[in-house]
Amino acid sequence: MASILDSVNQRTQLVGQNRLELLLFKLVGRQRFGINVFKVREVLQCPKLTSMPQQDKYIKGIAHIRGQTISVIDLSKATGGPAITQTENSFIIIAEYNRSVQGFLVSSVERITTLSWKDIMPPPEGAGKSSYLTAVTEIDNEMVSILDVEKILNEISPVSTELSEGVADVTMGEQVGDKLVMIADDSTVARNQVKRALEPLGLNLILAKNGQDALEQLKAIAETCDTSITEKVALMISDIEMPEMDGYTLTAEVKAAENMRALPIILHTSLSGVFNNAMVEKVGAEDFIPKFHPDELATAVKKWLKIDD
Repeated sequence: MASILDSVNQRTQLVGQNRLELLLFKLVGRQRFGINVFKVREVLQCPKLTSMPQQDKYIKGIAHIRGQTISVIDLSKATGGPAITQTENSFIIIAEYNRSVQGFLVSSVERITTLSWKDIMPPPEGAGKSSYLTAVTEIDNEMVSILDVEKILNEISPVSTELSEGVADVTMGEQVGDKLVMIADDSTVARNQVKRALEPLGLNLILAKNGQDALEQLKAIAETCDTSITEKVALMISDIEMPEMDGYTLTAEVKAAENMRALPIILHTSLSGVFNNAMVEKVGAEDFIPKFHPDELATAVKKWLKIDD
């Protein structure tokens, strides 16, 4: 199954074209799920797992893969479903999120399919706060669910959003005044992590649930400005992976608009960073910060708001 990713380097041309490739898999039952190929390092037949004392209830065990010890999460159980019991017939998706490598135990892996982010839609209204979906799409006339992996990982190992004493500075907000800082992210967990990390800076924050939502909000604000949106918005922090419109496309749209191009944009993503620096330059973003380190994010915000330490 590792060969399913052999041509990943040839797929880099999709990045920045509002397109993605999903690796399709199943947990327990017929429902299909997807994960962005760019977050996947490898797909393996499940090796022998070793249980650890007092391990989290969602951790199936640890695997020793290519000299690295990796925790293997039962993705079905972690999303409220039944546990995957037949591990010898199952697979592990080795993925990189938020600067760490995890293994996700799944029942089966199907194939990779190419889609436009325009075809990736937010979860249905009324899914509730307990929903583990960050998006849905339709493939072969069937619904495919894209999981909010950041939420799953945060429940297993919560991420601290506290700033160090030397970084937190409420006077930043006083210096910026009434100007807004926009946070665009499709994951409710990730969006709130950024919000909580920046609140100690005293900034006026506005939230967008995806790239299309962010662009619509920015256009509406820009129409109320005399010459530039920077009269009312000081900075935007955007995820890259988002339904309807990804962060690269959002950035390119903002930079193409005369009344918005001066807006500083920080791309903030759990995608591994092999191609991000080139894409940041290509679409015109000012910075790229891998998720999630609150001090690094706050320091970058300070830099682009042109506020000295």
